[in-house]
Amino acid sequence: MSAIRMARGATGRDKIIKFEGCYHGHSDSLLIKAGSGALTFGVPSSPGVPEVLAQHTVTLPFNDAAALEQAFAELGDEIACVITEPVTGNMNCILPEPGFMETMRALCTRHGSILIFDEVMTGFRFGTGCAQSWLGITPDLTCFGKVIGGGMPVGAFGGRRDIMEHISPLGPVYQAGTLSGNPVAMGAGLATMKIIGREGFYEKPFAHTTALCEGMQAAADKAGVPFTTNHAGTMFGGFFTDESKVINYQQVIGANTEAFNRFFHLMLDAGVYLAPASFEAGFMSSSHTDADIEATIDRAAKAFAAL
Repeated sequence: MSAIRMARGATGRDKIIKFEGCYHGHSDSLLIKAGSGALTFGVPSSPGVPEVLAQHTVTLPFNDAAALEQAFAELGDEIACVITEPVTGNMNCILPEPGFMETMRALCTRHGSILIFDEVMTGFRFGTGCAQSWLGITPDLTCFGKVIGGGMPVGAFGGRRDIMEHISPLGPVYQAGTLSGNPVAMGAGLATMKIIGREGFYEKPFAHTTALCEGMQAAADKAGVPFTTNHAGTMFGGFFTDESKVINYQQVIGANTEAFNRFFHLMLDAGVYLAPASFEAGFMSSSHTDADIEATIDRAAKAFAAL
């Protein structure tokens, strides 16, 4: 919310672009679902959201570079910002296709729009440089959530100095928060940063994420269950679908949710608690061990066989 206000204040523009399946908080401008066409303005997805706000929000398909180019061709000088999860975690784990983020970066630069990466989900799950370093794309603003507070309630955003200087008291854009600078959250966050900054910290969780996804894929294939996985860094997701690659929201909602629900409960009965909805990504932690991964794959094999 504050990052978007800043983008609008810095550019003097009103329109924003967001993507289907990405979630950026429950401010009114972001509770807009997609229209029927690439450049059809959305409609409010919750009661209480004024229609006028929907007129300023363009919702596009994730990983559709052509739709993004069309939006900028028609509305480029009106777009204050593009906001996206660099790797999505709110419609399960969806990775950007090659060239998609590069196109986004180039269009924002060319048209003077601000590129905002929402790294609330991805923050520090790809290394200390976050998803933007993993992708090699530098956004203009970055948003973080509880990760910078070691799981405590906190949020922050930052970016280019010329943009940040629009914020009060240096500039006219208002921002405030009850939890800003909370000492407990800051202490927890600093302690977390010290831990993840240790040399070699990420090696095991990255390897465990890959091993888990490859093991579950092999188990599903052996059982003849249509299933595919996505993973990067310490994020992962699985989809009960015949499609070999899942890259957008429409594919996610088209997956077999009944099969997912059965699989989830079979795994839960076996002592493995996965994300309880097919729209949620999974996350590896540094506490998971080789034995945890092996046990999870073994129990997944039994669950796939039962399906």
